[in-house]
Amino acid sequence: MTINVLIVDDHFVVREGLKLILETNPKYAVVAEASNGVEAVKMAETSHPDVILLDLNMPEMDGLGAINVLNAKGLTIPVIILTTYNEDEMMIRGLELGAKGYLLKDTGREMIFRSIDAAALGETLLLPEIAEKVFANKISAPEKQSHSSKVSLSNKELIVLKAISRGFRSKEIGFDMGISERTVKTHLTSIYNKLGVNSRSQAVAVAVEYGILQL
Repeated sequence: MTINVLIVDDHFVVREGLKLILETNPKYAVVAEASNGVEAVKMAETSHPDVILLDLNMPEMDGLGAINVLNAKGLTIPVIILTTYNEDEMMIRGLELGAKGYLLKDTGREMIFRSIDAAALGETLLLPEIAEKVFANKISAPEKQSHSSKVSLSNKELIVLKAISRGFRSKEIGFDMGISERTVKTHLTSIYNKLGVNSRSQAVAVAVEYGILQL
């Protein structure tokens, strides 16, 4: 099944670069492009994309403004925000508004593909370095020390945790480990409970903060 993508960025070269990458894989089709948030909303309404790749800083209306308008219109199209390293506050706000992931503009094509696939399925997938930035400020130093000393993950849970930090999905992890996808999800549930989180991105970020996982 083809995944239709709307690319939104005020820099032509960024749009063209992403378009060229997506065109190397017949699974993806770029159905529209936009250079600002206002155009993005219009294109989302008319081109009916499955996923939106959305820049944060744009003229007329930025990425967060576009997400707000899309939400207000009831357009629940999965959004992946295109970002740089100096937009931490906007990244956090974007997650709160429902963004399904973030991609650095120099991200490799395989992570782009994985992020789009995850978003199309309604899942959230964050690069480990971004997940760490987004969630690190929610954990104080005393809490890190206290919790990290109490967390004990099994060998299989550590393997699963490392795999999700690299963007692998449950089915792929199960195949590599020789276990069922259902068993992988059971390990994930256990990891979430031990780390006190409720998503893959949070699990990776907290594990990094506790020193359980090395990026």
